[in-house]
Amino acid sequence: MNRPRSNFAGETLRIWRRSGGEVSLPEVHRSVVVPVTASFWRKLLAFSGPGFLVAVGYMDPGNWATDLAGGAQFGYSLLAVIMVSNLMAILLQHLCIKLGVATGRDLAQACRDHYSTPTVWFLWILCELAIAACDLAEVVGSAIGLQLLFGIPLVWGCIITALDVLLVLYLQTKGFRYVEAIVITLIATIGGCFAAELIFSKPSPTGVLLGFIPSPDIVTNQGMLYVSIGILGATVMPHNLYLHSSIVQTRKFEQTPVGRREAIKFATIDSSGALMFALFINGAILILAAAVLHWSGHRDVAEVQEAYKLLSPLLGVGVASVLFAVALLASGQNSTLTGTLAGQIVMEGFLNFRITPWLRRLITRLIAIVPAVLVIAIFGEGKTTDLLVASQVVLSMQLGFAVWPLMRFTGEKAKMGKFANRLWVKMLGWTTAGIIIVLNVKLLFDIFMPDAVLKAFYGSIGLPMPN
Repeated sequence: MNRPRSNFAGETLRIWRRSGGEVSLPEVHRSVVVPVTASFWRKLLAFSGPGFLVAVGYMDPGNWATDLAGGAQFGYSLLAVIMVSNLMAILLQHLCIKLGVATGRDLAQACRDHYSTPTVWFLWILCELAIAACDLAEVVGSAIGLQLLFGIPLVWGCIITALDVLLVLYLQTKGFRYVEAIVITLIATIGGCFAAELIFSKPSPTGVLLGFIPSPDIVTNQGMLYVSIGILGATVMPHNLYLHSSIVQTRKFEQTPVGRREAIKFATIDSSGALMFALFINGAILILAAAVLHWSGHRDVAEVQEAYKLLSPLLGVGVASVLFAVALLASGQNSTLTGTLAGQIVMEGFLNFRITPWLRRLITRLIAIVPAVLVIAIFGEGKTTDLLVASQVVLSMQLGFAVWPLMRFTGEKAKMGKFANRLWVKMLGWTTAGIIIVLNVKLLFDIFMPDAVLKAFYGSIGLPMPN
């Protein structure tokens, strides 16, 4: 399958530093047939699925801590931040679709075929660290879910999560639609749990609606700004950009300009709809925390375990805490499925190197499980939230290195042809990239700089030092 690729216009590959190698995810590439003469809804059904795999990354356990903290501390006020971050995600995932459909390359392959070898290796190492960090959050999240539901110690819960390797390998042999089906089922489980939680918690409809209107306090209140940065930084996952540009190519659409344009349209509808569902999940976590914790005076709750213990007593509904834990477990397990695919895409894309899927999965799992088990065994189970925060920091460090190439490639007419970003898309995209990069740099600055440096810096610009 080492066939060279050309762009939609049939131009030569002189626009790339290297010619293309294998297609992305060759075992499932163009495996889902799209009916040419079918109705709008049948075509949309054929393209539906990849968007939900991507949406998983926007509701993984790493997001729960920031959403819980936002709702517990500030009520419904930060719903606007979740909405804005979701709109940013919709735009970036749309650009991933365009890249995959127009060039026939996923983002990792595009980086390999454009940049020099040292740069490619640098980007690959950063991306592997990000995937390991994301896997760490999923391992810890699943382990916490198992502990809350069944009383299993966190160390053993982390080890048990390694067994999902078997499920992933089995689903991949059955076909890509089976992978999509299990992911959508788990997302529906999470959605059902939180729909019930919202019914139990009886949030204020007026307060929720007002929360979606941006308030000046988000910027002027230093504590609110800090949590907002955490929500924005934890929302857009770098591995999702690589994942989406690959799995959109599982559809067997017509390889013509019209066929590609149609593929971009339907895949964007699929992605946008799935991400709006992710908005519901993240919003529901924050609304639940606001309705139950903020207004009852428990405003310092930021840990998943604390929220679990308080939900049933405060709501007076015994099943409330159980549903919360079930949703957390489903979220962690769901994220591992997409993390597997992302790991495969990144290694094959950057290095044009393939290893046995079970070995690749085992390596990724061990990189996540070993630090989780060691930290929990040495420092105790109280450090799990610190692990989740650390994983988000590593993700933040890599995000700019994924968004920048995506914006560059999709804006080049030589690579994208008539599908290159228009001026208004470029302006929106670079603004989004700039906001994400600046906020993540600030988050890293606040975490790693000594207090003396932070005090001097924030004092010089007239702002209080973050907590």
